[in-house]
Amino acid sequence: MRKANREKNEDWALAVFDKAPYVTVSMIRPDGTPYGLPLSLVRDGNRTFYFHCAGEGEKLDCLRHSPTVSLSAVSKCTPIYEEEKKNFTEHYHSAIAIGRAEEVRNREEKIKALKLICERFLPKFMAHFNDAIARSLDRTTIIKIALTEAPVGKCKE
Repeated sequence: MRKANREKNEDWALAVFDKAPYVTVSMIRPDGTPYGLPLSLVRDGNRTFYFHCAGEGEKLDCLRHSPTVSLSAVSKCTPIYEEEKKNFTEHYHSAIAIGRAEEVRNREEKIKALKLICERFLPKFMAHFNDAIARSLDRTTIIKIALTEAPVGKCKE
């Protein structure tokens, strides 16, 4: 039996973000056109996300122009053929959120964010973390996204 699309609570939506290998961050270019790209985000608490990038580029140009961003993620996506209905559909878990992005300037917060990112994506290599920080912290840009609205999740199962 098919269940209808359902909205889920904030904790459920945050879990979708945590499970998704990439989160699409959408922003506005200075010329007003949309710009979205998948990024490796990590969550700290319920309302803060971080990602790292180079010190220049289109992402930073967009965020300096307009710091409001939209996040979207899908952590489960399964195409389904419903034999009895002869219907094609898809089961999914998805989440969206709105936030405000800013560059992190505080050294301790940058290290904290990078540690969270490394623990999420490369936990087996944490023994090398301090050496990497010593070599590259000053040339690494960290962006913090503070959610300005509660995240919303949806699913179809």
